[in-house]
Amino acid sequence: MRMLRVGLTGSIGVGKSFVASVFSELGCHVLDADQTAREVVMPGTPGLRAITEEFGEEILNPDGTLNRKQLGAVVFAYEDKRQRLNHILHPFIIARQDEIMREWEMKDPKGIGMVDAALMIESGGYRRFDKLIVVHCRPEIQLERLMLRDKLSRDEAQRRIDSQMPQEEKQKFADYLIDTSDGFELTRDQTEQVYYKLVQLIN
Repeated sequence: MRMLRVGLTGSIGVGKSFVASVFSELGCHVLDADQTAREVVMPGTPGLRAITEEFGEEILNPDGTLNRKQLGAVVFAYEDKRQRLNHILHPFIIARQDEIMREWEMKDPKGIGMVDAALMIESGGYRRFDKLIVVHCRPEIQLERLMLRDKLSRDEAQRRIDSQMPQEEKQKFADYLIDTSDGFELTRDQTEQVYYKLVQLIN
């Protein structure tokens, strides 16, 4: 018996974190890929060494930790640099996620292990999962949410959205879709329905 491995993805600002929190409440083991991404660039890690070699010492704070703002300024402006960063870090991130899922599986072989990651489809990482859930919402709602959450101008928010794979494209990869456009309660209902479908796959 092996744990059911599920990928959870969706574009920036679509409400993926709320969906992840509901799955967690329902008893899934949920890992936020951002947490893994932070772990693999801690001081002294091979990940941090690799990106410092690529982008230079100026992406570090005086204490040797990663200066995310500085790195973001470098990679958001240039598509090729962003791809280079992802190319360097993804193997470290995926290895760490797989390690955590193996730990979960030893403790709870009949459980549901879920990784919540924004770039899962783009990186090809989604292929490691038994099922893929894509969270989405209407484009105008995505834009408003992102402006509000990150205090961005309309243009800045739109640029961030445009730098990712379009929502419609992501939806083509999904085994299950969750639409967050109409608020928390309806989103929760859809999330619960997907959860019960996943449970049926285990039993």
